Amino acid sequence: MQYQISSTFSSNPQSLFSLVDMAEVLRPEMLDISNDTSSLASSQELLHVLAVDDSMVDRKFIERLLRVSSCKVTVVDSATRALQYLGLDGENGSVGFEDLKINLIMTDYSMPGMTGYELLKKIKESSIFREIPVVIMSSENILPRIDRCLEEGAEDFLLKPVKLADVKRLRDSLMKAEERAFKNLMHKRELEANDIYSQLKRAKI
Repeated sequence: MQYQISSTFSSNPQSLFSLVDMAEVLRPEMLDISNDTSSLASSQELLHVLAVDDSMVDRKFIERLLRVSSCKVTVVDSATRALQYLGLDGENGSVGFEDLKINLIMTDYSMPGMTGYELLKKIKESSIFREIPVVIMSSENILPRIDRCLEEGAEDFLLKPVKLADVKRLRDSLMKAEERAFKNLMHKRELEANDIYSQLKRAKI
């Protein structure tokens, strides 16, 4: 799954843009910035992304894209490792669920052993993790495969090489969703508090 720079890129403008993104992200100064998450001036907790890919090159690339986009990243090299990390392998996971906060899972489609599609199904079958958005990545633009993943509940299907704009779009969408969920939670608690107050007031009467 390593990229081959050939005539394909010269005839495909989108691929050229992807190469520009790749070059931008892999600049030494960008790597230095991405490794220093402490300098990020934000009052919000970083979005945590679990990235799954059997290719070391692709893992490094998507990790850099996510870190440059101000995301916390955990990378694993297989769907099996991802299930172990989430505690969905039938054994104890590497992290207790109470300490595990995952906002997004990005997985390659074609991997040995268990595919990204099979990982997607496992996650959507989980009562704990089914609400976590899952994005499938692939270097092959096969429509039946894309449709099958979206029907199974995938949030999106991205063609490799993934572009920086794709990651930023996903991050912005997730942050808005997190903000809406927080506001809904606060509103729900306010209603519950008002209801309790009303009951206490009636009880005194």
